[in-house]
Amino acid sequence: MLPTLSLLLSLTAVSPVAAASTAASEVDVELVLAVDMSGSMDIEEARIQRAGYIEAIRHPDFANAVSAGLIGRIAISYFEWAGSVNETSLVEWQIIETDADAAAFADQLEARPVFTRRGTSISNAISYGAKLIEANAFTGMRRVIDVSGDGPNNMGPPVTPARDAAVAKGIVVNGLAIIIRPSGARGSLDRYYGDCVIGGQGSFVLPVHQPTDFATAIRQKLVMEISGLETAPRVVPIQIAPPTDCMIGEKLRPLYLDRN
Repeated sequence: MLPTLSLLLSLTAVSPVAAASTAASEVDVELVLAVDMSGSMDIEEARIQRAGYIEAIRHPDFANAVSAGLIGRIAISYFEWAGSVNETSLVEWQIIETDADAAAFADQLEARPVFTRRGTSISNAISYGAKLIEANAFTGMRRVIDVSGDGPNNMGPPVTPARDAAVAKGIVVNGLAIIIRPSGARGSLDRYYGDCVIGGQGSFVLPVHQPTDFATAIRQKLVMEISGLETAPRVVPIQIAPPTDCMIGEKLRPLYLDRN
């Protein structure tokens, strides 16, 4: 009986090293920041947006939200996108647990050059963000892609299948709708984001109407995502709100008309 008992004990025992490694990988949230740097945003707006993320991450509210979590740390990554994902902009996964961690992450963003590119592919941004989450070494209580954008999807695959695929993996997609300039699409951009981009339990979209509002809106959004807070649902009367055309961005491109 002794050999059998020893075998059972060896199979069920967990080494201190393995237990410590598992604990170190646990976080309150795995958060991907997917930031629009498309050509519809001029370089000054792009700089203001980047500065907004830097200021928000350095703000005490961000670190306080992290420390108030059940585990007290998050995993965060960042990349920029336009018609395709700019992989050179990727800031790899990092643990944020202290003010110093947040400051170090913000410093990396600040050191990156700012430039814009052509096209708007929210679908590619969501798909890339989902891959980053699926491939990382962390175990989050929540998994979130935070997408900012100033226009509808007009390149790459349609946005709703990409959103639905991410949600099916247990990933929440939230939106920051940048409404500083008209996007050319019919209907409001925050409604488009609400109907076509965001998804998952507790998902939400916040609008930004002025460049000076970037930092505040981004900070509010990050705090909500880290803490798991939800916004109150926005009720739109059906009789005055026709269904959102989630292909409106594609239909505004001449090449789309040529294909049909």
